[in-house]
Amino acid sequence: MPSAALAHPPRWFTASQLQPSPSDQVHDWLFVNQDSLTQRLTTLSADNFSVTPLSEGWQRMRNDECAALGVADGSQGWVREVYLRGHGEPWVFARSVSARSALEGSGLALAQLGTRSLGELLFSDHAFDRGELHACHYPGACLPKEVRAERLWARRSCFSRGKLAILVAEVFLPAFWAATQIER
Repeated sequence: MPSAALAHPPRWFTASQLQPSPSDQVHDWLFVNQDSLTQRLTTLSADNFSVTPLSEGWQRMRNDECAALGVADGSQGWVREVYLRGHGEPWVFARSVSARSALEGSGLALAQLGTRSLGELLFSDHAFDRGELHACHYPGACLPKEVRAERLWARRSCFSRGKLAILVAEVFLPAFWAATQIER
């Protein structure tokens, strides 16, 4: 991850804190629907949905991620970055993190997901509770080079099961908005 991404992490807001508010259609994708984004993208793509892993492994988490997970700044975590694709196009960049201290010994093998959606796993395990959704304009410096752009809408929430917490951020890429025909 570029060092600029660590210096300027995203600033996340609840729906009531987000100013100016997005359009109703954008708001719906960011906050209204609590169901699995995987399911919504599968429906939108008429079952032409896939996951492309970009990177995963132990690394230092960003300070905003550490704060959301309630661990010390600079903590190690499992970081997984993927594209959620519709019709082969990257529609969403997803970044999921979990603190090493909570993940080790949890029995959850994130390293074995491969091309399976993490959302599919989290929503199929009813022991996970989903926290409040937050949104922001995601910093371009935090995105992969090939999709880097400024002011892309993103949302994130924390899924927890006992002491295990997984923070999932989803950045809606321009091809997604083109597919939905929603002005962002």
